[in-house]
Amino acid sequence: MFTSFLFEPAFGVFDLEQGVVHGLGSWDNAVTLTTAEDIGRLTADVLAAEPPVVNQVVFVAGDTVTYGQAADLVEQVSGKSLRREVWSVPQLRACLAEDPDNAMAKYHVVFAEGRGIAWPLDLTYNQKHQIPVTGLHQWLTAQGGRIAKDDK
Repeated sequence: MFTSFLFEPAFGVFDLEQGVVHGLGSWDNAVTLTTAEDIGRLTADVLAAEPPVVNQVVFVAGDTVTYGQAADLVEQVSGKSLRREVWSVPQLRACLAEDPDNAMAKYHVVFAEGRGIAWPLDLTYNQKHQIPVTGLHQWLTAQGGRIAKDDK
């Protein structure tokens, strides 16, 4: 997931105006986050790699964190406490059933189920090639106290 998307108001995980964070499925569910800039740089690196990277899945990541860890980092960097609420898988599936064309409801279910949306950093191309990337703490700190909607 783009790091900034985790904080997109429409996604609904972090509602900083209301001071609430929603854990999708569980506080222990993990999500892999990467900035748009890092994805661009790493994609270019993979395409130019020698020997060429062919017919294989390439994992990249700026960070892999649980929703609980992400909430802790936001509180640490912002100095503000957040109210924490879990959106359970059954609750999110019910919302999707009510509005099956809602793209965000689909995302919520997928991320709450937690399969295939996070991987260990030691599996990543960037770590194997020692390419520095932006982790969540670094990204939050760079926001200067505000959470941006994009990586610009």
